[in-house]
Amino acid sequence: MLSASSRANRFWWDGNADEYQVEHGEFLRDAGFMWCPEGVDEAEARLLGAVEGKDVLEIGCGAAQCSRWLSTRGARVVAFDISHRQLRHSQRIDLETGLRVPVLQADAESLPFRDGAFDVACSAFGAMPFVAAPLSVLTEVKRVLRRGGRFVFSVSHPIRWAFPDDPGERGLTSDRSYFDRTPYVEADDDGTPTYVEHHRTMGDWVGLIAASGLTLTSLMEPEWPDGHDRVWGGWSPLRGRHLPGTAIFTCSA
Repeated sequence: MLSASSRANRFWWDGNADEYQVEHGEFLRDAGFMWCPEGVDEAEARLLGAVEGKDVLEIGCGAAQCSRWLSTRGARVVAFDISHRQLRHSQRIDLETGLRVPVLQADAESLPFRDGAFDVACSAFGAMPFVAAPLSVLTEVKRVLRRGGRFVFSVSHPIRWAFPDDPGERGLTSDRSYFDRTPYVEADDDGTPTYVEHHRTMGDWVGLIAASGLTLTSLMEPEWPDGHDRVWGGWSPLRGRHLPGTAIFTCSA
């Protein structure tokens, strides 16, 4: 059974997938692996290591742009997302590019895969910020990875929670406690959640990774690169020069 957070976010992404792909599709590329709005590209960052001949799982894949890129590098990729509409966009891009990626609809808190099925798992802003039980996801990832496997995931940097989600000057002044873990929730007129995003501090993420049995091996806080002027929601050159916008965790099983 889906949690309230999962139900809300499935509803939200089904309703907003079209707009999201129109707005961000060019930046993401049909077969490209972009970790974050700062523009960290897996082709250069190589956070996943060599993937040729490896079994790779993408968690919260959206339209599977990352998986499609991985397939061009010789990986055997499986991808899933909670949103059916996002997966329809994956099918559309498959037809347009001729690069077909196997995708399925699933919830990250209960992975429909056998133990030790994958060498690598990855998630670029997929699922991890939106789930109510991140330890369940991390534990599931640990279960489906082979011994020595790697999991890399990116999320909004925890410090951003203390600042308004505004790309301008207003977004540079803290207006809430970094330690307030109250989720951000949007609801309909009946009070039913329609979008939920959860906040964990950096310490929370480290503790969750350790509790899952994974080992944190690297933490990347990308700086905003010179010449990159694209605004994505609360991410912008102005804020990026002052505050980290993304945290990328690399873990081993």
